[in-house]
Amino acid sequence: MTPTAHRTPHTAPINPLDPEPDPPFGRFFLPGPTEVRPEILAAQTRPMIGHRGTAMVELMAGLQPGLQRLFRTRRPVYLAASSATGFMEAAIRNCAVDRVLALVNGAFSDRFRNIAESNGLAVDALEVPWGEIHDPGMVADKLRTADYDAVTVVHSETSTGALNPIEQLAAVAHDAGGVVLLVDSVTGVAGTPVESDAWSLDFVLTGSQKALALPPGLALGVAQPSALERARRKTSRGTYFDFLDFEKNVEKNQTPNTPPLSLLYALQAQLECIDREGVTQRWQRHQAMAQRTWQWVDAMNQRGVALEVLAPPGGRSPTVTCIMLPHGIAGPEVTAAMSERGYTIGGGYGRLKDRAFRIGHMGDHTLEQLESLLGHLEEALLK
Repeated sequence: MTPTAHRTPHTAPINPLDPEPDPPFGRFFLPGPTEVRPEILAAQTRPMIGHRGTAMVELMAGLQPGLQRLFRTRRPVYLAASSATGFMEAAIRNCAVDRVLALVNGAFSDRFRNIAESNGLAVDALEVPWGEIHDPGMVADKLRTADYDAVTVVHSETSTGALNPIEQLAAVAHDAGGVVLLVDSVTGVAGTPVESDAWSLDFVLTGSQKALALPPGLALGVAQPSALERARRKTSRGTYFDFLDFEKNVEKNQTPNTPPLSLLYALQAQLECIDREGVTQRWQRHQAMAQRTWQWVDAMNQRGVALEVLAPPGGRSPTVTCIMLPHGIAGPEVTAAMSERGYTIGGGYGRLKDRAFRIGHMGDHTLEQLESLLGHLEEALLK
């Protein structure tokens, strides 16, 4: 007999369609996309329906009350198959006419500025250091220097964890006369107070994958009558994001273009959960998680690890915290160490990549889950 050839142990062929085992919920603290509960993911498996039929009209009509409670508005909430960036461009295409003042304090507010410039508008930037917030008095002074017709601002700057005083900035913009405020509240809505009507936010937008704790791909926004009036004056609104088209369709419980039906099923399920918790209670839960994170940073300093919350007290987002690291510890090292422990956190964004890490304490996370994360993070940093 010939010698038996060496054989490797038999393994079944890998099927790329086989799902990987689900990790325990509560270990994914990226600042977006946020973790989505299994039951919300499962809601997307419902069968398709015609998006111009009666069933779709009923679905859209059923979504509006919960969305209006979330945005604190009596206006209809627009829905689009898009990232939030699409509605940022929509805000510019519909509401900015000639000259824009862009309030820049991080990467995403800089993106808003770039969108305005790419649409051929004259844009002036009022920049403050990353992590800082905009002082309403400074904005008022800047508005007096030129004939601006729109101001862009990021409410909760995901790259830095800074929270701009949107209510006061809206008042300043409107006092200037003929100025609309265009608000990116991507990591604000559903995680911190946003009063669309009471604060007269001309247009405010968010995305599904942040504090709403849904899969990515859905943009949501509220346009006040002032934004629609501005849109009527413009002839270069484009097609896909024309507010007048959105307004006409939402009155019929429709969308201008093919809606992301499966995401709408998930939204329906999540709005029911948010209503059970209560919007204000949801805000309070986010605030509690943020404050616990800031306390943990202070405690780590007392233990000899010189961490620093980038955003100043009184200007910190309840949904994401950017934590600066001491010399000798790099952001990618921290995120890798947490990955080895089964947790996902965010690295520093853009120019902060090597100097910071970020915790997205938003969506459906709890204080108990956050405590577990912080415990493992403490071990990683003290190792």
